[in-house]
Amino acid sequence: MLNRTDLRGRVPRPAELRATLPRAEVNVDAALHQVRPVVDAVRDRGVEAVLEYTEKFDGVRPATVRVPQAELDRALAELDPAVRAALDEAIARARTVHADQRRGDVTTQVADGGTVTERWVPVSRVGLYAPGGLAVYPSSVVMNVVPAQAAGVGSLVLCSPPQAEFGGLPHPTTLAAAALLGVDEVWAVGGAQAVAVLAHGAVDTDGSELAPVDMVTGPGNVYLTAAKRMLRGIIGIDSEAGPTEIAILADETADAGHVAADLISQAEHDTLAASVLVTTSEQLADAVDAELERRVAETKHTERVDTALRGPQSGTVLVSTVDEGLQVVDAYAAEHLEIQTADARDVAARVRNAGAVFVGPYAPVSLGDYCAGSNHVLPTGGFARHSSGLSVQTFLRGIHVIDYSEAALREVAGKVVALADAEDLPAHGEAVQARFEGDAR
Repeated sequence: MLNRTDLRGRVPRPAELRATLPRAEVNVDAALHQVRPVVDAVRDRGVEAVLEYTEKFDGVRPATVRVPQAELDRALAELDPAVRAALDEAIARARTVHADQRRGDVTTQVADGGTVTERWVPVSRVGLYAPGGLAVYPSSVVMNVVPAQAAGVGSLVLCSPPQAEFGGLPHPTTLAAAALLGVDEVWAVGGAQAVAVLAHGAVDTDGSELAPVDMVTGPGNVYLTAAKRMLRGIIGIDSEAGPTEIAILADETADAGHVAADLISQAEHDTLAASVLVTTSEQLADAVDAELERRVAETKHTERVDTALRGPQSGTVLVSTVDEGLQVVDAYAAEHLEIQTADARDVAARVRNAGAVFVGPYAPVSLGDYCAGSNHVLPTGGFARHSSGLSVQTFLRGIHVIDYSEAALREVAGKVVALADAEDLPAHGEAVQARFEGDAR
């Protein structure tokens, strides 16, 4: 069922390998041309433009952009108890993991009377995005809010697209998740217009202020990604997220049913989702194909899954050894990487490039999506070669505080002057010498 690439005994160099492996093609540059008028209109006309585009793209026009507190309270009160219990558990585990990520300030004594302190200061106001397209994503609310709160962000606003089915409000489960997390500012707006109003701010239809943010995080479609790219600089962003990906490195010990189920679990996100199997076993590849044929027909989103699995972004890559497989998955740098081999922990410890690594048969990606405690907002499109997933650090800025006494500056003054002269920036040296002009007199 999956397209096959046979690299047994001939794994190419990294650059060629990256070009060979299956990958979804997303043209953010092309989307910029469609997004620019939206962003410009929101900048110039505020909420009027937001609501026009909301009506055009989402088929509904909310009375206000900001969701009333009563609607958040109602969504939480009416939340299915089983879903509430699951969200409570997901939140608790995420808080446990992310609390350990918070860095403390560090002071280093460089010389007698000279210190440099690194202070970690949270971003003041952050806009968090929870998608609302083909699925409902209360888990994305958890994954965005928890690290921001652990970092100490003082002001949070959650954006999620309004739904005609729910009277112009975001999905009630999304609202309930926000309420559970103590987020009381939620805006019913999605896509590029959400990023634009977060960046520029506006005045709501009831006269209340929609204050701009300093940073926007969270995944979305190509238009939201294009808007993040366009507005970067006015706002900080976490990353440019593309279609979701799973890669599984497996040998002959892997269970074909587990592998197939996990490939399907990512394929149901989107027709562009990538599901890639890298294996040393042709027999496993055949067995996985057979399992896919059976399981795809039985799953709820059969057409979506089938399109994703048969697309050019998905496939099986055959390799001779697990070492070759590691070369392949490191070149691919998957958003989610599962290791299903005989010595999964040892192999996982050798992985260099992945958004998150899932070890062995009992750590499927679905666990990380919801209740592992890890974060599921992860780099896609090979960005895991140089970028990390969302964490507490995303919302922190390191500020160096330099504190030198007169004696400490005097001790190093000559070296500062020498380096300033070497760079032909004499005024830099003069700024130091000015403090000791009395010495010559």
